[in-house]
Amino acid sequence: MASDRAQLRDKIIAISLTNNSLLNFEIPNSALLFSENHPSSVSRPFLLTHGTTTLGFIFQGGVIAAADTRASAGGLVACPSSHKVIPIHSHLVVTSSGSSADCTLWKRILYREMRLYELRNKRRLSIRGSAKLLAFMLHPFKGTDVCVALTLCGWDRLIFVCSDGTRLQNNVISVGSGSPYAYGILDDGLSWNLSNKEAFSLARQAVFRATHRDAYSGNNVDLFHITAEGWKTLIPPVEFLKLHAHNKSNKKPC
Repeated sequence: MASDRAQLRDKIIAISLTNNSLLNFEIPNSALLFSENHPSSVSRPFLLTHGTTTLGFIFQGGVIAAADTRASAGGLVACPSSHKVIPIHSHLVVTSSGSSADCTLWKRILYREMRLYELRNKRRLSIRGSAKLLAFMLHPFKGTDVCVALTLCGWDRLIFVCSDGTRLQNNVISVGSGSPYAYGILDDGLSWNLSNKEAFSLARQAVFRATHRDAYSGNNVDLFHITAEGWKTLIPPVEFLKLHAHNKSNKKPC
């Protein structure tokens, strides 16, 4: 099993390093994962289900990206302070859902490739180009156990990229086991003319309401605001217990 993991790591790195032109490259057959000699799955002693709640939306003041901080493994809270919104550069952050190990690895690969592109071409890769590059690198892993769902949040657009190579663009995106509940709040309160304060509050409430119903999401909410000047985050992150207490005290009687 250790040798299989080493081969997986080497092939992931090989795929991301084979291209000379980052937007037009072919993945060699030797780099394809899980050939006939490699099984597509590894048996586990028990099922480790996982979930999360991440979201992003566009409004007149820029782009909001938010996520909870709970990393779960079945019924176990593996980490209460897992950061799922990660800056890539000054105008791009990425929200992640799926396997924590896979997401961490692919965010590092994306950061490296974008940095190499910037050094070679003296300019940054666009958000669309970054999403296209990531989708191309992930596509060979379609049908395997690689579980990655990243939302690229630039200052003017949102693009979702999945580990099967799917690439989607929208003005509002929520991913994870808590996303149906988050969409319920966003669909009701989201509009283009929101102020910054209203957008922050809406994002907090959407993640909070999702964690209230979804057992795999919880703990705190990380919130980023991306504009033409760059990204900024609200520090410290808001604890859901404080949000719950605030909502309960302000709840009006029926």
